[in-house]
Amino acid sequence: MDFKELDPILHSQLRLAVISLLIGVKEAEFTFIREKTNATAGNLSVQINKLKEAGYIEVIKQFKDNYPQTICKITPKGINAFENYVTALQSYLPKK
Repeated sequence: MDFKELDPILHSQLRLAVISLLIGVKEAEFTFIREKTNATAGNLSVQINKLKEAGYIEVIKQFKDNYPQTICKITPKGINAFENYVTALQSYLPKK
């Protein structure tokens, strides 16, 4: 059996959850991601930063009705990394 290496960036449960959400919606507000993942704001911020540093997501900070708003968007590199991660994960499943 040939096990493929899993991307350490995506191998974190919360980072994988964020990327999985963004794959479906392309972009989402920080508050939406926090609600969907049940993460604390602090932990989510740290994980979003790691995804941003890896180039997997783009983070846009703006104001909406005088309130700060953070939008996260998946990048082509992030989509590619997610697809590769899923493929690598499948190498761990028994062949039928």
